[in-house]
Amino acid sequence: MTISPQAVAATVPGARPRPSGAGAGSDFARLSRRITEAGLMRRRPGYYTTRLGLVIALTAGGWGAFAALGDTWWQMATAAFLALMFGQIALVAHDLAHRQVFRRRRPSELWGRLFGNLGIGMSYGWWMNKHTRHHANPNHEELDPDVAPDILVWSTEQARDARGLARLIGGHQAGLFFPLLTLEGFNLHVASLRALRSPGMKHRTLEAALLLLHLAAYQSALFLVLSPGKAVAFLAVHQCLFGVYLGCTFAPNHKGMPTFRGDERPDFLRRQVLTSRNVRGGRLTDVLLGGLNYQIEHHLFPSMPTPHLRRAQTVVRAYCAEIGVPYHETGLIQSYREALTHLHQIGEPIRQQRRRGA
Repeated sequence: MTISPQAVAATVPGARPRPSGAGAGSDFARLSRRITEAGLMRRRPGYYTTRLGLVIALTAGGWGAFAALGDTWWQMATAAFLALMFGQIALVAHDLAHRQVFRRRRPSELWGRLFGNLGIGMSYGWWMNKHTRHHANPNHEELDPDVAPDILVWSTEQARDARGLARLIGGHQAGLFFPLLTLEGFNLHVASLRALRSPGMKHRTLEAALLLLHLAAYQSALFLVLSPGKAVAFLAVHQCLFGVYLGCTFAPNHKGMPTFRGDERPDFLRRQVLTSRNVRGGRLTDVLLGGLNYQIEHHLFPSMPTPHLRRAQTVVRAYCAEIGVPYHETGLIQSYREALTHLHQIGEPIRQQRRRGA
């Protein structure tokens, strides 16, 4: 359901809606000063050297185990491990894209393409374009590509207008959400290759060369080491689990949170906070979700190094309470429950249309 910031604020005790004009921007400016004074925007080269080194070493170890095991069904365990590592590579590419690792654009793009295109077969340029638009207008139905109606619908208005595949599955999209995630890994590869035809794609030749090199090396490894049946099984297990892992990492962030339409566009701070959900958890949650469990802080300060997000949360949460902006945080399981409940409710217009037509 589309909810305006004022409506959201009215449902939370003590929350005070504020104007979305230029004057309200000072709220973010004050918060930004507090964050900067706390030293939370400083680079963390030691952390990222260790993290990138571990991801590279563990991924190389996974492929080393793959080569050592040879043609055996035990390779399905290797596929599961490498699905986890592909997800971690994607999270590293995400941090590189936001210049959390390097301050300058050129090294960020170089390493982003190495991790994204070459490492997991996902176009860095395609993803950057899509993700930049998402950050600028999160959960805006006309401006955020992540909530554009495609296979799934994200608001009752989209459900009423749904056609084709979205209409076919929209009434049951909550139950189909996790099964559909098994296709997300394949979708990333297909979307990346399609993006190469886009006239706006920068460094198209480099993007294409790295993507094709990844695909050639990946498929060659599978079919040289494994029998055809095991190779296909490995590919299916690996890519399906990779898709589920990515989906489980990103789904809690915005799904089921308020969406905007038309000229509903509050100031920057409210635009980011009202549409984002934080996920509580310990250090393991931080590692598995790559820091995206602090989605509110990440959206407010995209270039903040991941290890600072936990400390920034204390500052941001207190500040939101101070100015009366709702700050939503829940556990991991509850975050999925909220997202699935939202998807089920959104599908009601489609179910009603089917009942009337029956």
